[in-house]
Amino acid sequence: MAWFALFKPNRRVTRSQARLLTAAWLASFVAAWSASRFDVLPTPAAVFAAVPVLFTEQGLLGHLASSLYSNLAALAWAAGFGTLFAYASVVPVLRPLGELASKVRFLGFAGVSVAFTLWLEGGHALKVALVAFGMAGFFVAGLTDEIRAIPRERYDYARTLGLGEWRVVWEVVVLGTLDRALDILRQNAAMGWMLLTTVETLVRSEGGIGVLLANQSKHYALAQIAALQLVIFAVGMLQDHALGAFKTLVCPYAALKLEDSKHGLRV
Repeated sequence: MAWFALFKPNRRVTRSQARLLTAAWLASFVAAWSASRFDVLPTPAAVFAAVPVLFTEQGLLGHLASSLYSNLAALAWAAGFGTLFAYASVVPVLRPLGELASKVRFLGFAGVSVAFTLWLEGGHALKVALVAFGMAGFFVAGLTDEIRAIPRERYDYARTLGLGEWRVVWEVVVLGTLDRALDILRQNAAMGWMLLTTVETLVRSEGGIGVLLANQSKHYALAQIAALQLVIFAVGMLQDHALGAFKTLVCPYAALKLEDSKHGLRV
């Protein structure tokens, strides 16, 4: 493919071309960052110099471990409750519960945090509960939409094989949407890092990278703030890559379904 074709829409690129494009954009971003004259934007050299200082003097490793543990715990709780409410929506009498659970995503932490604090009395449980609450509504909404998008023909085909209705739910609904459920899990894991840094400023007893960010922001330590953001970005990308590898391991057929959809086949 000629390189000028990359400027046309709806063009497929090879893996090597995609890597080169990514490297080119990354180099352009670093160059623009280095040439920037904004006072609020520290130089790349200052940011990278701040990283070892954060590890040696601010205890970044311990804060990061606390945040990662809390994020994974909240993700597990959100995924557990989210799948429960979403898959329960196939039963008409339980469907309103799923609808209600998906609507809690409109509630903010300002009022909810008070109720959770009175209930859990602070600490690790409060932090995990708030982050899980923030993610669960989006998880239920996303997975419920995937369940509604299942073609009716799949249900009919499963019934022609002599499967009972509960077996149809397992084969068509649960197993049939497992790859998309894992995609939704990856999206919520990324969202969890955004929520966690906010929650950790409310629940400071256990530390965390959000507490460290708040402390650096109070002193206007711009280089340290940018360094912490880069650390969060790197850890989030590693977590996303790990979840993607887990999806490939558990649902290897997902790549085949994606290829079928590219050729216009219904999957």
